[in-house]
Amino acid sequence: MTLAAYSPRSLPESLTGLFQLSLDLRWTWHHGTDELWRALDAEIWDTTRNAWLVLNSVSGERLKELAADPGFLERYREQVLAQQQFIRASTWYSSDCPGDLGEGIAYFCMEYGLSESLPLYSGGLGVLAGDYLKSASDLGVPVMAVGLLYQQGYFRQAISSDGEQLEFYPYNDPTMLPVSPLRDENGQWVRVVVPFPGRNLRLRVWKAQVGRCELLLLDSNEPLNEPGDRGITSELYTGDPEKRLQQEMVLGIGGWRLLEQLGRKPAVCHLNEGHCALALIERAFSWQDQHNSDFEVARIATRATNLFTTHTSVASGFDHFPRSLLRLYVTPWLESRELDVDQLLALGNESTSAIDQHANPTLNMALLALNMSGQFNGVSRIHQKVTQTIFQPFFPRWPAEDIPADYITNGIHTPSWDSPESDAIWTRACGKDRWLRPLQKICPMTDITDDDLWEMRRLQRMRLVNYLRRRLASQHCEQNPGFDHSAACGLLLDNETLTLGFARRFTEYKRPDLLLRNQDRLLQLLTNRDRPLQIVLAGKAHPYDRPGKEIIRQWKAFSRRPEVEGKVVFIEDYDLGVANQLIQGVDVWLNCPRHPWEACGTSGMKVLVNGGLNVSQYDGWWAEAWNKEVGWAIRPGATFDELNASNNDDQDRSDMEELFDLLESEVIPGFYDVDSEGIPRKWLKRIRSSMDQLTATYSANRMVREYVEHFYLPMIEKGRLRNRDTAEQLLNDCRMIRQHWPRLRFNSFNVCETAEGQIVTVEVYLDGIDQEGIAVELVAEHSGYGPRTVSAMAMKHPLSGSAHTFLYECTVPARPGGHYTPRLRVRDDRLNLPLENPAILWLK
Repeated sequence: MTLAAYSPRSLPESLTGLFQLSLDLRWTWHHGTDELWRALDAEIWDTTRNAWLVLNSVSGERLKELAADPGFLERYREQVLAQQQFIRASTWYSSDCPGDLGEGIAYFCMEYGLSESLPLYSGGLGVLAGDYLKSASDLGVPVMAVGLLYQQGYFRQAISSDGEQLEFYPYNDPTMLPVSPLRDENGQWVRVVVPFPGRNLRLRVWKAQVGRCELLLLDSNEPLNEPGDRGITSELYTGDPEKRLQQEMVLGIGGWRLLEQLGRKPAVCHLNEGHCALALIERAFSWQDQHNSDFEVARIATRATNLFTTHTSVASGFDHFPRSLLRLYVTPWLESRELDVDQLLALGNESTSAIDQHANPTLNMALLALNMSGQFNGVSRIHQKVTQTIFQPFFPRWPAEDIPADYITNGIHTPSWDSPESDAIWTRACGKDRWLRPLQKICPMTDITDDDLWEMRRLQRMRLVNYLRRRLASQHCEQNPGFDHSAACGLLLDNETLTLGFARRFTEYKRPDLLLRNQDRLLQLLTNRDRPLQIVLAGKAHPYDRPGKEIIRQWKAFSRRPEVEGKVVFIEDYDLGVANQLIQGVDVWLNCPRHPWEACGTSGMKVLVNGGLNVSQYDGWWAEAWNKEVGWAIRPGATFDELNASNNDDQDRSDMEELFDLLESEVIPGFYDVDSEGIPRKWLKRIRSSMDQLTATYSANRMVREYVEHFYLPMIEKGRLRNRDTAEQLLNDCRMIRQHWPRLRFNSFNVCETAEGQIVTVEVYLDGIDQEGIAVELVAEHSGYGPRTVSAMAMKHPLSGSAHTFLYECTVPARPGGHYTPRLRVRDDRLNLPLENPAILWLK
């Protein structure tokens, strides 16, 4: 399908390239065009950072002036040429990728955080998706992303005079967002239809260009839809389960239908969380139609190239929809299919028994995604263990350690988060295009002096203080009910004072109140004359999260105490723009979630490139990154099993004490430990170590390449083997095993002591299943006698006196009786096990 150009207003002939420049969100991280937009309208650009809005707001007279301005024309032509060179340039994918991704990756997510000017995000999940797209563009990885165009997006925040969070939902005029209608070769707006009860839902499609990648956005605000349906894509993460299901149908069903309508044939479908799970059902339906097969064959054929990434740390975080609501909404979609509502429920219901016709079971969207995928992963090493634990109930009788959850640690799009000052330093050290190539261990900054590094940090902190003062003025700080209005407006913030930042969603498990739990101790830090501390806070609580809102109120009350005022500031309406300023300017970034609830936690990664240091819980990414040279860890070495079993109150109390000890004895003294020239050499040594060791490793550049090499390419290879014939054979094999499995048994189990250890033999009755299709293993759990072991048992010979019975044997290190247990499981290299067949049998 050829897509028509989008040009809603006329431009001078010599400036028509501004359309393409303003609609390519590359300007959110490539700042070469900043001066162009500032020249058009500095106030709108500096306020909104929305190039498309600037272009559509500037007067025709101003455009004519600039079209006759030689200096502007020169800068404009340079940027048009730079964009053309970027598109044509060789990339990691075109030059160095060890494989072929075919027509590319379809990437589904409920939210995308690309820029504050495109408010389609609420927090970390969306920002991660945005950084993934940007890095895929840099690397040349072919990605087509699918999401929703929200009319209001996530709420806007203000704080009342008594510290209460207020929520506002201003309308986002899509014509003023940096997106364009997706039109076909006839100039018609592309629309997709999803069947709803008693009517068809029509969805308009918009496109956001993200460098070399595209983000396709579905919008229900179509005049031909019923009034209620027009509001389906009104807001992000609504509390109404009915609207939530409607949104997930639009994203999953409508999203895959859109790709089909456009003639796209992605090689892999990657779900970023379970909200999008219905896309995998629709993908199977499409394959079923193309190959004239049944649904189960289509499911086996397609799941090999479906990847499910979860960022959730508690099972209650997954979306569940009751059968009654599903029957109302999905029946029109399924009525022409062999799959009915109960069969859909069976794919995502946590009960292992048949669906009770008289109960009201629920569809778990994460479990549905799991049962339609060939691989799934968490987003850090610790989160892999969390994911195994959460999903273990869906693999009956399988130990959590054997649940086939992989992990790829998240990363951030470094060019989106570096400051002008750090960009200059990195350019001197590593070259201009350093972020466009694979970043292993980035070049050390041997040519950057301590003076240069410290000047970078001083300028960043100064710029942050100036920004905070402007932002506080926009919050009407002069009306602050405190004691000192000048302090409330940031005039007491100091350019040379250690600045600690904390900004994220305010909710209990993230413990944004950890410092407030000992206010006397915190006061001593803030009021120390010789080694002062200042704190900047930002963040939103979900509208229905009363405890989170209460923590905001507590911080506002504390910041208005006479002895504190001006030393602690809260920035309202936290968004990507605020985050960018904070992570560039703070000296220390604090992250203190309750372990092990932080799936990854990318906010602390963003300070790395700017020379900020982390004080963070030993959880998520920091448990992989931390060492004593690069920052500070709360409860270093903590294990998942240890803290998962601990009492929350005890853990909170212990972590609070440890955090204050670190601040008092190491962090604050280290910042103020300066030499005769006023330079904190030891502090700068830590900054160098952090920048050198961590910046490249925790970049989305590394993350995207790992997804390509570890998941996409191997999955495509496995998917090539799943044509209709092989899929039918796999299905028949699975059915045969299911039929025989209840009759499999162990006949005997013997242990013989030898000098080399223990020889274990077991007789197994396989009821006619080919012994090559069954793995017999001997398992010992971790104990004082050694770590957990899983040893393969070799088939020695069939038993002549008993049909379908075989003797298996292995030699293992000696352990007391009862420590070793044999088990049977399916063995099939064509499948990802036990995900695609969880059958298992233990001796006991």
